[in-house]
Amino acid sequence: MRNASLADLDRTPIAVLPIATDYPPGHLLDWHEHRRAQLLYAATGTMLVETADGAWTVPGERAVLIPPRTRHRVRMLDVQTNSLYIEPEAVPWWPDTCRAVDVPPLLRELLRAAADIGVGEGAGPGAGVGAGAGTGAGVRRAEALLGLLLIELERVREVPLHLPLPEHGPLAELCRAYIASPELAVTNADWARAAAMGERTLSREFRELTGMSPAAWRARARLLAAIPLLAHQTVTEVAALLGYATPAAFSYAFARAFGAPPSALRAP
Repeated sequence: MRNASLADLDRTPIAVLPIATDYPPGHLLDWHEHRRAQLLYAATGTMLVETADGAWTVPGERAVLIPPRTRHRVRMLDVQTNSLYIEPEAVPWWPDTCRAVDVPPLLRELLRAAADIGVGEGAGPGAGVGAGAGTGAGVRRAEALLGLLLIELERVREVPLHLPLPEHGPLAELCRAYIASPELAVTNADWARAAAMGERTLSREFRELTGMSPAAWRARARLLAAIPLLAHQTVTEVAALLGYATPAAFSYAFARAFGAPPSALRAP
């Protein structure tokens, strides 16, 4: 199904609802949650996903697993998504927190094929796992395809595109502001003044809340900010924009953080 409304289909007695959606550039899906588990796959572009305690930058051909009833918001940067909305009991292994995952070629093709389930077949109640009320062969194909999708989803590998966030308070506000505008010149002293606390207190509380030092967190935030930039700019341009002395230094830091060079995580 393409550009369909989840609200119209959510209560349909189908375990897996595949919906593909085209979004205008910069579109924001503000804070919301789903009753079902969601696989949110970026076929193109980059998604910026936030929850109360984390942020994920998800480039094209990657996905994020979102647990049921998890409040989140997503900014779509030139994105076409292929989502699966799955009844929780169908995926008892689903993670309790969001995870960014790699999408291997077979799973990618299955998601593309699933987006067409129901087109011309009258998808609706009583249609089985995910097919429409068309011919028996069409229903069997859809059920087999979506069954294989669930099997392949259990095999996905998490990718390190996550940035932990304090859930509330001044440090949470500073982090979200930094994600929106990751300035190289910002220091711990700047944050300490803004949070009305000493630098040592800032560092201690920040590490307790995120598991990272403030400086390491900001460095990772800048590297994640590079991912959507790489869709339209060269490595040299992005390195200069983010304040790295050389493209090689930027590429080294990027590969160390994400296990892949900048070219491997460019949004298609």
